[in-house]
Amino acid sequence: MAEPQDELAGTEQPFVSHLIELRDRLVRALIAVAVVFGALCLWPGPAGLYDLLAAPLVAHLPKGTTLIATNVISPFIVPLKITLMAAFLVALPVVLYQVWAFVAPGLYNHEKKLVLPLVVSSTLLFVSGVAFCYFFVFGQVFKFIQGFAPKSITAAPDIEAYLSFVLTMFIAFGATFEVPVAVVVMARMGLVTVAQLKEWRGYFVVVAFIVAAIITPPDVVSQLSLAIPMCLLYEVGIWAAQIFIKHTQAPDAESEASQA
Repeated sequence: MAEPQDELAGTEQPFVSHLIELRDRLVRALIAVAVVFGALCLWPGPAGLYDLLAAPLVAHLPKGTTLIATNVISPFIVPLKITLMAAFLVALPVVLYQVWAFVAPGLYNHEKKLVLPLVVSSTLLFVSGVAFCYFFVFGQVFKFIQGFAPKSITAAPDIEAYLSFVLTMFIAFGATFEVPVAVVVMARMGLVTVAQLKEWRGYFVVVAFIVAAIITPPDVVSQLSLAIPMCLLYEVGIWAAQIFIKHTQAPDAESEASQA
C-alpha cells in the first residue's frame, strides 16, 4: 500500500523568506491600523470618541456634572489612546487576516478547518463581550453606584481613572466571552474530553461566580452579568467541541475511526 503523500511536501521556504514575509504582514497590519486611526481622527475625532465612551457614565451623573482631568495633558492624551484602541478594534479583521495568511501555508487541510473558524469566532466573541459590557453592564453598574452614593457626595470622576476602568472591564468581558474557544481548543488538543467537560459543569459554575466577584465591581448586577454568560458560553463550548472534533480530525484518524 502506497504511503499517503504529505500535503506540505515541497512547500518549505528558507528562514530568511519567512522573516521577510512576517515583516511584510506586520507592516500591512500596522498600515491598516494607521489608516483607520487617521480616519477616526477626522471623524468623529478623538474628543467625539471619548464622549461616546463616557456616555454611559455621564448619563447617570447628577445634572450639570462632568468628568474632570487632574493631569495637564490628560485632555489630549486620553482621547488619543481611545482613538488608537478603537482603530485597532476596527482594523482587527485585517490584522487577523495577516496572521492567518502567514501561518496558513504551514498548516494541513484538517488544521485549517480548525484554525480559521477559531480565528473568526474568537474575534466575534471578543467584540460581542465588549459590546455587551458597553451597552448593558455599564448602565447597570453606574446606575447602582450613583443610587448607592450619599446625596452629600458629588461624583466627578477623573478621565484617566475612567479610561483605566473601562479598559479593564472591556478586557474582562471580552476574555470571558472567549470561553467557548478555550473549551474547543482544550478538547481538540486532547487535554480534556467532552464527557469530562460535562461532568465539570458544577465546578465551572462556582469558578464563574468567583471570577465575576473578583473582576467586576462589588454589585450583584455586574457580577451576574459576567457569571451567567460564562456559564451559558461554557455549554456552547461543549456543543462546539463535539462538532470541531468530528470535522477537524486528521485523515488517518478519520479512517481509523470509521474502521472502528
